[in-house]
Amino acid sequence: MAEALSVIPPAVLRNLADKLYEKRKNAALEVEGIVKQLAFAGDHDRIVAVISLLTTEFTYSPQANHRKGGLISLAAATVGLTTEAAQHLELIVPPVLNSFADQDSRVRYYACEALYNIAKVVRGDFIIFFNQIFDALCKLSADSDANVQSAAHLLDRLVKDIVTESDQFSIEEFIPLLRERMNVLNPYVRQFLVGWITVLDSVPDIDMLGFLPDFLDGLFNMLSDSSHEIRQQADSALSEFLQEIKNSPSVDYGRMAEILVQRAGSPDEFTRLTAITWINEFVKLGGDQLVPYYADILGAILPCISDKEDKIRVVACETNEELRAIKADPADAFDVGAILSIARRQLSSEWEATRIEALHWMSTLLSRHRSEVLIFLNDIFDTLLKALSDSSDKVVLLVLDVHACIARDPLHFRQLVAFLVHSFQLDNSLLEKRGALIIRRLCVLLNAERVYRELSAILEGESDLDFASIMVQALNLILLTSSELSEIRDLLKQSLVTPSGKDLYDSLYASWCHSPMAIISLCFLAQTYQHASTVIQSLVEEDINVKLLVQLDKLIRLMETPIFAYLRLQLLEPGRYMWLFKALYGLLMLLPQQSAAFKILKTRLKAVPSYSNSGEQWKRTPSGDLYQFHNVPDGSQTIEDGVIAEDGGSSRNGINFAARLQQFQQMQHQHRVLAKTQAKSRNISSSSTKEPKREEEPIKPQSVERNVTPSRSSKRGLGKLRL
Repeated sequence: MAEALSVIPPAVLRNLADKLYEKRKNAALEVEGIVKQLAFAGDHDRIVAVISLLTTEFTYSPQANHRKGGLISLAAATVGLTTEAAQHLELIVPPVLNSFADQDSRVRYYACEALYNIAKVVRGDFIIFFNQIFDALCKLSADSDANVQSAAHLLDRLVKDIVTESDQFSIEEFIPLLRERMNVLNPYVRQFLVGWITVLDSVPDIDMLGFLPDFLDGLFNMLSDSSHEIRQQADSALSEFLQEIKNSPSVDYGRMAEILVQRAGSPDEFTRLTAITWINEFVKLGGDQLVPYYADILGAILPCISDKEDKIRVVACETNEELRAIKADPADAFDVGAILSIARRQLSSEWEATRIEALHWMSTLLSRHRSEVLIFLNDIFDTLLKALSDSSDKVVLLVLDVHACIARDPLHFRQLVAFLVHSFQLDNSLLEKRGALIIRRLCVLLNAERVYRELSAILEGESDLDFASIMVQALNLILLTSSELSEIRDLLKQSLVTPSGKDLYDSLYASWCHSPMAIISLCFLAQTYQHASTVIQSLVEEDINVKLLVQLDKLIRLMETPIFAYLRLQLLEPGRYMWLFKALYGLLMLLPQQSAAFKILKTRLKAVPSYSNSGEQWKRTPSGDLYQFHNVPDGSQTIEDGVIAEDGGSSRNGINFAARLQQFQQMQHQHRVLAKTQAKSRNISSSSTKEPKREEEPIKPQSVERNVTPSRSSKRGLGKLRL
């Protein structure tokens, strides 16, 4: 201390602490001259003493003016040292850096000024303090005083120039410092950080791309900043890095992919668009590096496919197609289970487009990695079944495609059909709204005959008779109306001719017994008209109810469609198709006379011309409505399909119609017993709700009489029945 006091005159020391800037400035110039002389003389001990005096007595003084003077004098001493300044930086710089946190804004301003002047002198030697200076500048960039901010900005520009020129700058030491500050929300700090990233990336010798994963998330975070300028700067920096990635032979896609996946789900639209754009490029460029991240990437893409922003949807769809086109192998860390898990989760999305693409992924995996997918079948099967109730027909059809892919082998086929029947049983609305769509699509994908045989086998043993009846009626209606089942209908027409037709007829018959109208329809398709007539004649009073009449109404209307054109043409040969006439007249006798179906069938029968054919004569009755049959050839009998059999009608392609009739009657007996039990339960329940003192009225059985004409109201109601 004494040495320094002996070198610096007391007047200079007084002026360094003066409140007037000019006096402090002049005193600093005196200090500069003194230090310059000492440096020229090589008296470094006294130089150290002078610096120590300025530091302890001035820069660390409690008086603001002393601190200001100390900062100016330290800068002046550095200027005086010129080339000798580097060896004294460890004494000069720390007090200046300490002053950046001073409470007095003017002191902070002079600290910026002092460090600026010091940096200009020492240039590259300044790098050893870079991290501390960067930290200080980061804080000063958000200073509350505009003058301090301006001074810090000038200092920042100088430091950037020095760093870009220096070969001593360590990017490895700088990156942790940068990473810690990337999530700061202050807009000034954000601008400061983006500025440094951009500058360092422009230096050829500094590999910022290699450290991009360390600060990529912070840059994406800035894309949603409220300041347009910051968003623009962050976007510009990201665009530059993306271009470098395209041109770089070696990039760490994995770490960045994790960040992009998170940012693709950002609530900010611009952030989502940028993230999905990066993912798109990564999928094109990443190759094998991205295989372990496919599931995560898919999880980010699928929701974006339904994004409200058009640009995002377009890029997401393109990325999805690019990703699906890559044929990765499980041996290369391709996780089929993870992909399936993502697709299953996205099946619950509220957006149709996302659900559709999730199903496309399931189909793709089944086609490429079927054995691996079947391992996870239990994880996705329930979700796929629930998806059959989806509000979108497109989704339901794709779900069926997936189910069909799974059901190629017999075990999973039976499991699928059984689950479908069970689902229809649990959810009647599913059968009502989507039953036809589901069954028709499965018939296209899995062979109609195979599907119907399996359904029939399941329903044959169904214990819930009401459900079985409803299900058979639905299947029968689909069989009669769907173009997809035309081959089955053609095969059934050969029931009396070919073994395959007979086998299908027998297979369906067992379950079709649950519904009288279904059996009659089946007989009409198979042209087993005599058996149809026998079935109609076997119906008892309990069978003829409103439900049966509704089904009969549908059948009569269906008989007017092109599917039954062959049957209507057979009416032109009344002698050959005697049992067809008898069956149709049997149906006519069951219908209420005032119903629309009665009038339709009666009109059709009246349209048959009266003529003779091969000795067989049909003559109209005097009323002109009915026909009478005369003159059957001796030794012959007309059987099913109009074939004249010489053996008395015993040859019917191996179909035992007597056994079939017994089977039908037994099944209908079970239905009648169930109906009586249900009616009894309802009556008991109804009786228990009446008042105790009120006399119970006897319950009158209600049924539809075979030939009783309905009341006017019932006529009107049945006449309005429609398909």
